[in-house]
Amino acid sequence: MSDKNQKKVRVTEVELKDRLVAINRVTKVTKGGRTFTFAAIVVVGDENGVVGYGLGKAGEVTTAIQKGIEDAKKNLIKVPIKNGTIPHEQSSKFGGARVLMIPASHGTGVKAGGAMRAVLESVGIKDVLAKSKGSSNPHNLVKATFVALTELRDAATVADHRGVSIMNVFNG
Repeated sequence: MSDKNQKKVRVTEVELKDRLVAINRVTKVTKGGRTFTFAAIVVVGDENGVVGYGLGKAGEVTTAIQKGIEDAKKNLIKVPIKNGTIPHEQSSKFGGARVLMIPASHGTGVKAGGAMRAVLESVGIKDVLAKSKGSSNPHNLVKATFVALTELRDAATVADHRGVSIMNVFNG
């Protein structure tokens, strides 16, 4: 699993844009009444292969979003992008959420649903066909999309891992 450690990115190296995926109002009932708090899931990315997600919880929406952004900056990963799309087909699962991503030709656009769209646009993917199956819970969809993105490998990485030249990856 040393492959995952190599994908980590430092916050100081990139200019990040944040996207709010979902806000959830949570109610806690006590003997004194109801207490409302907010949970916000946020995706940050530089639109050039670096992306991260975070969860923030607070009594106010703006504070929850800020906490989510800070948490997202701690979980940045580097994703291989080839000509504005992903290098190969990839599927993954997290909880009840299943995602399928297929590379698309130039001009297709990001064909993906809500939570997946935010992640894919933040990472900088311009053309992809994506399908979410199973649960539509935004938390699990974002996490399943991240699992799929971390499992992506470009041809150079595969060649290096196998100890062969890049041409042998495609021919052999």
